[in-house]
Amino acid sequence: MHSNVLPAGYSEALFRRKEKKKKKKKKKKKSDLSDAIDESVRAQASPSGRTEVSSAMATELQETIFMAKQERHKNLFLNYRSLNVFPMELLKDEGLQYLERLYMKMNSLTTLPDNLAQKLPNLIELYLHSNNIMIIPEAIGNLARLQSLDLSSNALQLLCPEIGRLRSLRHLRLSNNQLKYLPPEIGDLHELETLDVSMNQLMSLPHRLHRCLSLQNLTADHNLLCHVPRQLCWLHRLNQLSMAANRLTFLPLDLGRSRELQFVFVDNNMDLKGLPSYLYNKVIGCSGCGVSSQVLESDLREVPGNALSQALVGLSAEVKVVGSETENVVPLEELAMRTLHRIYHHRPTDLNLLPPIALPKSLLDLLQFPLGHCHRCSQAMFTIIYPKLFPLRDTALAGVHRRTTVSFVAYCCSSHCLRTFDLQG
Repeated sequence: MHSNVLPAGYSEALFRRKEKKKKKKKKKKKSDLSDAIDESVRAQASPSGRTEVSSAMATELQETIFMAKQERHKNLFLNYRSLNVFPMELLKDEGLQYLERLYMKMNSLTTLPDNLAQKLPNLIELYLHSNNIMIIPEAIGNLARLQSLDLSSNALQLLCPEIGRLRSLRHLRLSNNQLKYLPPEIGDLHELETLDVSMNQLMSLPHRLHRCLSLQNLTADHNLLCHVPRQLCWLHRLNQLSMAANRLTFLPLDLGRSRELQFVFVDNNMDLKGLPSYLYNKVIGCSGCGVSSQVLESDLREVPGNALSQALVGLSAEVKVVGSETENVVPLEELAMRTLHRIYHHRPTDLNLLPPIALPKSLLDLLQFPLGHCHRCSQAMFTIIYPKLFPLRDTALAGVHRRTTVSFVAYCCSSHCLRTFDLQG
């Protein structure tokens, strides 16, 4: 007969054996899972595998758009989809009539369809950041409700004039493209609040930009700009202006006169040596300005006239006389222009009553947009200025702005205002 009593230590050995079997099973499962993953990776790496992955992505895309149509989505996210053409599913039948926001960042699109506005008529925001878009079709102007358009980091060389038909547009981002100029029609965007054209190849900004009366933030860093249109000083809602890393040599006399403009950044414009005195009480960035000067600082202290003449490099050709404290008589032409401006300023329609031979067109333009206004008494100026230099290093801002040799320049309308102007008073 067999004894029913188990040998000593049996239970412990049985327990160890069971644990060993469990570990084996776990190891096998892990190995099987690893093999499955390796097989999946190998399959994706092969041509047939890539086709399967691509097919799966296409199916997912179709399902995403189908659900958006069925459930009348207002937002559609198609970022990071490796799209090189605009999805036809978006344009089939009646399109997505309810869609308001379309996100297609980080794809490989090269253009947009002509019937985009027809199929997505209620689009409010369109985000196309980081694609390869080279051309924007003229039909873009048909997106009547569009308020935000982001075309940053593409390959745009031209911007079609029809962009000016987007009368509801509030935010336009065109940074990091290859734009060499902006169409004048951009001035028709009366609701525009934000314009970013940084990191392009712009040599100038359109004068009609002053018609964008709602503009609050203008960024044009890292371009080839040599001057700033004085008409921009009539953008009375502009709060921030950034033109760092350009080729600026001179700034408009009235820049900073508007109370709304609080932030001005002109860093790394090496040939810019003068800032309008209106900017003294603003938040400014001027690091790296004036550093290309061949005149030593010690020389500038000894010969103040040299510093002033350098600060006035790039001054508008319409300035015929640069006055001084000793010149007490204002030229007759300037007095006549000031009188006509007072008439025009109070009753603009009276300008049309002037004889056609009274003034050349250049002077008529000056009546509408004077060179600037006296930094002491606000008198409009047209053909003469009386400048006064205040080196930044001699002001209270010296400790804040160190890597710069710029000066503040007060532009006055007479020798009297010149003598009595006080920058820090």
